[in-house]
Amino acid sequence: MNKNRMINTSNSEFIYESLQKEFPGAHCELEFQTPFELLIATILSAQCKDERVNQVTAILFSEANTPEGIIALGLKELENKIRSLGLYRNKAKSIFLASQILVKEYAGKVPEDVELLRRLPGVGRKTANVVVSNAFGIPALAVDTHVFRVAHRLGLAEGNTPEKVEEQLMKVFPRERWSSIHHLLIFLGRRICAARKPNCTECPVASVCKMFQGDIAEP
Repeated sequence: MNKNRMINTSNSEFIYESLQKEFPGAHCELEFQTPFELLIATILSAQCKDERVNQVTAILFSEANTPEGIIALGLKELENKIRSLGLYRNKAKSIFLASQILVKEYAGKVPEDVELLRRLPGVGRKTANVVVSNAFGIPALAVDTHVFRVAHRLGLAEGNTPEKVEEQLMKVFPRERWSSIHHLLIFLGRRICAARKPNCTECPVASVCKMFQGDIAEP
């Protein structure tokens, strides 16, 4: 890391506390009741807004919300259920194959381990982290486009991949805060620090933001 461009420890503490005050209810905005529902919703959320995913899963889960139920539904009908979402054919295939693996190898249960989850079709590191963090309460720091963008702008990280940003954020914040800072950065990115027109005048952490101060350029 270029230390001159990075947030110092006291400022990272200020960011965490300020975002907690600004977004006290920050949470996963995908709607789910079980680890399997969250797994499916997270796979479906790729390149889609959570609001739209929730509309689709409300219907899907009313008919099939277990691996066995997805298998019984069948691939073609699964495609029909999620057709309004982007990349629906690829997502349906991944969900169907993942459901088969869960039934065959895990007795229909979603594993609580990131590496085991990543072996499932359609599950990358971000999805696995979302599942273990929100479904099982295991500290994890998923880096999506919002976290990646905001972390760069603030000066919390400078990695050029989600994996590198995740590693850097995990060093900046203690383990017990990984899950909460994930949600806080997402809320900041969705509500204030937008991709095209960040509302810096309303940002609670603009005073320490490296991009706002002109120390770094737009990532």
